[in-house]
Order: sequence, then C-alpha cells, then structure tokens
Amino acid sequence: MTATSLPAGGGRTLPLDHPGPWLRRYHGAPARAAATLVCFPHAGGSASFYYPYSEVLSARYDVLAVQYPGRQDRHREPCAESVAELARTLAAELAARVPADRPLAFFGHSMGAVVGFETARALERLGTGPTPDLFLASGRRAPALSRDDGIHRLADRALLAELQRLGGTDVRMLEDPELFQLVMPTIRADFKAVETYVPEDGARVRCPVVALIGDADPRVTAEQAAAWRDHTAADFSLRVFPGGHFYLADRQREVIATITAHVDPLKA
Repeated sequence: MTATSLPAGGGRTLPLDHPGPWLRRYHGAPARAAATLVCFPHAGGSASFYYPYSEVLSARYDVLAVQYPGRQDRHREPCAESVAELARTLAAELAARVPADRPLAFFGHSMGAVVGFETARALERLGTGPTPDLFLASGRRAPALSRDDGIHRLADRALLAELQRLGGTDVRMLEDPELFQLVMPTIRADFKAVETYVPEDGARVRCPVVALIGDADPRVTAEQAAAWRDHTAADFSLRVFPGGHFYLADRQREVIATITAHVDPLKA
C-alpha cells in the first residue's frame, strides 16, 4: 500500500461493487455482516489503499472504502476544496446507502481521520440515518491540534520529498513526468484541504474513539494522538504500533486484530 494512488487501471482490479461514486466495495459482503466498516483514505490516497484490509475483513463485515474525487476512476473530477465539503457529501451518501440495522464503524487514516470525524459529526446532525458506533482514528493528531504546516504550498519536488519522508510513497512511480503531473495536483489539493481544516470548538462525536499511531511517525506523537480523548463523549483508547506514518501497511495483522477487537463487541 502506498500513499500515492495511480489513475484507474494502474495496478488494482476495479471494484466488484461500488454503491455510488463515493464508495467502493471490493469484496462481497457476508450475508449476515456483523457490522459495516467505512474506511477513509489519507491525503493523495484512494479507496484501493484499503484493498488488502477489505480482503481479510470482508469475511465478517461489509467493508466500504471511500473514493474521494480527483483520483483513479474519478480523476477527471475536481478535488474537494475542504474537509467540510467532503464530510457533508459523504454524510448524505452514507445516510442513503448504509443500512441502519447493523453496527457502523469508521476507520480513517491521516487526512481520512479528520474526514471521518467530521462525517460522523455530520451524520449525527442529520439524525435521519445511521450514526457511527465506533470511530478509529489512525495516524493523525487530534482535531484541536490541527495546524497548517504549509505542505500544500511547497514546490512540487519539495512536496514529493515530504511524501518520501512519510515513507508511504514509492517515488519511483512519479519519475514519469506525465504521471507526476497527473498525481501532484490531487496530492496538493488534499493537503490544502486538511491543512486548512479548523474544527469547531469542543467538537465531539458521541461514539467511542480509538486512536492508532506508529511509534516512529514523524507527524504524530503519542501525546498528540491521546488528545483525541477530548473529542468523544464516550470511551477512548490509544494503541501504538511499531512503525512510521504508514505503520498499517507493515502491521496489517496487528491492526486488523485491533479493529476486530473493537468492532466485534458492537451490537445492533
């Protein structure tokens, strides 16, 4: 799994089933799915980042991965300009498409953590559909600690160097000038959306929150991740894994065990 996603047809089988343009279901859901698990990608990422997780977890859950505009099969669409814009649209999509008769869990990595958080809050405000019973926030400092690090304003090569520092991008694939020009605007737009994100004072979700990070993440400390406890009205826990910002690529088995340990006890 890499941070940067190829256009459609670039290394992944197209989805088996995709309920609308915003959601991808790569593997069929079990007849009696124990829960719906919605996964939100990082900046520059796509739904296919979660393909390996879907491959394992779809044996017990209905796994849906979010596809932001501006990448893969949506590469001709303009990227969203803000986290709020993404959250509003995704809340409406999920309210219309996710069944309310089973538990609902969100997993978001990096940018996906704040998009998932604000989508959960938008669903709670809607009050017309399911709301998350659990939120897993990965690789991201708490919303109240959000800041603009100026990454989206860097020159292309400096931005690429930052991605390389995070360790999730195979920069060799961006040595192709055509591919580089195709992918970089999406990465830049995503970083702008997340770096200009400012949560409301006291923003919380009603469900429990689990924060997950790598112990060598250059972007998030354990203390910053632990501050997610201030963004839930329910229980909070923190899990630290060996690894950097993309620890979940190398620690798939442990992360899946953490997900199932928290999702399985949820009751409809």
